[in-house]
Amino acid sequence: MKYRLLVVDIDGTLIGKNGNISDEDREALSEVRRAGIGVSLSTGRAAQGCLPVIERLALDGYHIFFDGALVSNFSEEVYAEPIDSGVVREAIEFTRQNDIYLELYSASRFFVERENWATEIHREFFNLEPVVVDFSGIWERERIIKGGLVTASPEEAAKTEKFRLQFKRSLHFSMARSPAYPGVDFTNVVNLGVSKGKALAALASHLKIPMAEVMAIGDGTNDIPLLSSVGLAVAMGNAPDEVKAVAHYITLDVDHSGLAAAVNEFLL
Repeated sequence: MKYRLLVVDIDGTLIGKNGNISDEDREALSEVRRAGIGVSLSTGRAAQGCLPVIERLALDGYHIFFDGALVSNFSEEVYAEPIDSGVVREAIEFTRQNDIYLELYSASRFFVERENWATEIHREFFNLEPVVVDFSGIWERERIIKGGLVTASPEEAAKTEKFRLQFKRSLHFSMARSPAYPGVDFTNVVNLGVSKGKALAALASHLKIPMAEVMAIGDGTNDIPLLSSVGLAVAMGNAPDEVKAVAHYITLDVDHSGLAAAVNEFLL
């Protein structure tokens, strides 16, 4: 099979605990592009937070952001699935009543009502500068693509679970981790039905590429819909067992350039 598109997760796949892209992975992706194969990122990260990665790799195509809620190249949107404005309002009311730290994202901005340790992680590691605003009425002023909950303690985890139970019928939740912050859970909160797999289907249709001609690499449980839908699914060696179970191939871990190893095995 000749693959025409390579889809790559970021945290835990392309970027490891040191926060950098290895020279081997960077060169492998350059070779993929020189071979005429497209490269798209697929991540729970906000679009703006991916710019340093996109620039470092000199990628010029479309990418999947916000865990599948947006497919864009920054000038054109292929697919978007924002959160219903009424649900945004209800979520804000609930988090205020229960003292839960909530993040909100539009296609280009990151909103918080107050800064804390989590906003510092976003600023320093993800290159996201928060906009501190009163959330009152924000559902009327902004198109909210994603919400976020960040936990690093049992108390915070209990609050996140309380929020999830409250909105499990109207929102989709997925948990992601960065190897750079092993004790921190990032919970992506998007519209019900959103997934990386659904976003990839929209992207592949736009590019007129059959899903059978797509290769995808990932490590997180939010990558399962993506890996389950492509012609060649590769799980990182650091992926949990449920991710490895849906993969056709398991490569090395992120800190041993598993991405480059898989690319050299199947594309180059």
